[in-house]
Amino acid sequence: MTKPTAPRRKRVFSGMQPSGEAHLGNYLGALRRWVEMQDQYDCLWCIVDDHAITAGGNPKDMPRNVLDLAVSFLAVGLDPEKSIIFVQSDVHEHTELAWLFNAVTPVGELERMTQYKDKSQRFESIPAGIFNYPILQAADILLYKADAVPVGEDQRQHLELTREIARKFNATYGDTFPETDPLIDESVGRIMGLDGEAKMSKSLGNTVGILAEPAAVWDRVRTAVTDPQRVRRSDPGRPEICNVFTLHKFFTDAATRADIENKCRAAEIGCVDCKRILSDNIAQAFGPFRERAAHYRAHPEEIRRVLSEGAERARVIARGTMAEVRQKMGLDWRAAID
Repeated sequence: MTKPTAPRRKRVFSGMQPSGEAHLGNYLGALRRWVEMQDQYDCLWCIVDDHAITAGGNPKDMPRNVLDLAVSFLAVGLDPEKSIIFVQSDVHEHTELAWLFNAVTPVGELERMTQYKDKSQRFESIPAGIFNYPILQAADILLYKADAVPVGEDQRQHLELTREIARKFNATYGDTFPETDPLIDESVGRIMGLDGEAKMSKSLGNTVGILAEPAAVWDRVRTAVTDPQRVRRSDPGRPEICNVFTLHKFFTDAATRADIENKCRAAEIGCVDCKRILSDNIAQAFGPFRERAAHYRAHPEEIRRVLSEGAERARVIARGTMAEVRQKMGLDWRAAID
């Protein structure tokens, strides 16, 4: 009797812009979950440097930023034996497919993107890459015919556009792409920066690096904004509105959290002491990451191998998709001769 074929695992794609080593928000909002997904899905994790150039910056910094993010990927436990880890610009099919998707993407859909509207209102002039960013994002996902994408709530609108582009392409040229589903972790929510005002972001300087040494972690955590109404040590605190206490949820055990909460409300623990506990717990949790990062920094040839082999594996999938796309769009003049 023939043994039944095991069902194909669903494919997941996600990417992260290279701005150097990953920070706490990257880890809690994405990387932690990516590591878990490796045993459930066929995963592609991409360092999206083509996206990053739309933000400007010094081109000389980009190569180091890419390598630092690759170190972070490997340090947290992304495994090249389980996942494809690669750099976006190494697979040129991303930008080719993005250009072809321009043929089925209405300008009005791009104008409705919240991130585009926000930046166009804040800045007098923005590059066309900001406007077209969601098309390249759709190409990133659909090039690999991803079944699902782990995204934050702020990216849900872009993913819906990806689904719309897939529908329009399929209706125009024939069934080709899946309507990729979002995988949103409702338990995490938005990771606020240390200033408590905006999402954790390096550009805002409100982050904690996941590879930072304990002293550096404390230097960052001690600056975190707490309950603005708690002016004196003797004032009762309100943990429910304190961003430091929110971060304790991810790094401090339930019993200790409950003790901190009760003491905060009773003014029996100060904000500095609360921050110190959080800082120590973060530094301890990320200790294994620092050790693995030190290994990869000492052996850069391993990073080169992971990214080079990852790009080649990604290209195999990408070339197959693009051959199908070109044929369906009539971009194969040889067919008229053959």
